[in-house]
Amino acid sequence: MALTFNGVIPQTRGLSNNSWGLFGSPSKKPSQTRFPTWVVSRPKTKPRFSHGTSSVSSSAAKTDSTLSDVEYREAQDHNNGFTPTSTSTTAWSEFARNVSGEWDGFGADFSKAGNPIELPEYVVPEAYREWEVKVFDWQTQCPTLAQPEEPVLMYKLIKLLPTVGCEADAATWYSIDERTVGGLDNRVSAFAYQSSGCYVAVWPMEEKGPLKLLELEHCLINPQDRESRMRIVQVVRLENEKIVLQGIRVFVEQWYGPFRNGDQLGGCSIRDSAFASTAALKASDVFGVWEGLNSVASFDGSQVDFLQQLQNGTIVKSVRDERDIVLLPKQLWCSVKECEDGETRCEAGWLLSHSHAITSKCTFSGKATLKARSFNSF
Repeated sequence: MALTFNGVIPQTRGLSNNSWGLFGSPSKKPSQTRFPTWVVSRPKTKPRFSHGTSSVSSSAAKTDSTLSDVEYREAQDHNNGFTPTSTSTTAWSEFARNVSGEWDGFGADFSKAGNPIELPEYVVPEAYREWEVKVFDWQTQCPTLAQPEEPVLMYKLIKLLPTVGCEADAATWYSIDERTVGGLDNRVSAFAYQSSGCYVAVWPMEEKGPLKLLELEHCLINPQDRESRMRIVQVVRLENEKIVLQGIRVFVEQWYGPFRNGDQLGGCSIRDSAFASTAALKASDVFGVWEGLNSVASFDGSQVDFLQQLQNGTIVKSVRDERDIVLLPKQLWCSVKECEDGETRCEAGWLLSHSHAITSKCTFSGKATLKARSFNSF
């Protein structure tokens, strides 16, 4: 399977060469970890990625200046007496710290047109049916653990049965889907990551009859709030060497603490709420010309290089129109587009503000084999 990834790319709409604002200046020297250097205000609360390590000194924590993600991590590592051994090792270790923990929130399924799909009637409490209330969202848990010293990651997607009112103690697991990247139990076909905790994964699904299905999982972390992330999963089928969108899953998640294997239910402490039936992203907010740094990982389909770090590329421009774009709630969108060169590009994006977005893209060759992945920040 040959694939190209355009990684998590912060993108900016219609910027001039000297107005890069939130995401930094293109004239800045590339960071040692070779990732996009997003310049963000240092959080006033304890940053999520510092769990499991001692915090930076209080004087440094009160500084109002802006630091890149990499610069802040380097300062923290210096205070902890940590010396990076190599770029790739440091990047994976950073990624492991940022992605690990208890991620709780809500998840929902959408049709290929972006319409929310109701939960099965048999899981919905009778009270909702009596009140004629439609239920679209699962409350979810996603305990995630990545080994800092070796490229192995596992997570569980836990769906909880809906409850009436705030019944955290009555929450019951409905299903558990365990996923593993790397090691003897590896289930992923291709995996590309950034030290920020963002990643893209291609998961083969069980074949149903003649259909071959894949899940393209795009995990996007807000560069201004590392305790908030979106996971957009595109379910696609391979049909006569073409990639066809079959459905979409969206997970809106918050970080609730270190990894506990899902033992502690979020319950009423969940900071977010059901979202599937809320308003979708406005088309006018995402259409147009966008520009940002491209980070790429290329795959040749072998089992040897299935896991790669996204490497900085160049500044690229993207033009988005209404063709094949699916607009979703929570300022999200996705698309599956067949290009003139025969390639198919599967994209997911998150609009962070009116003029800033972060996107993830998988590019398949003309024979429906994965060619590359890329992240863009516009």
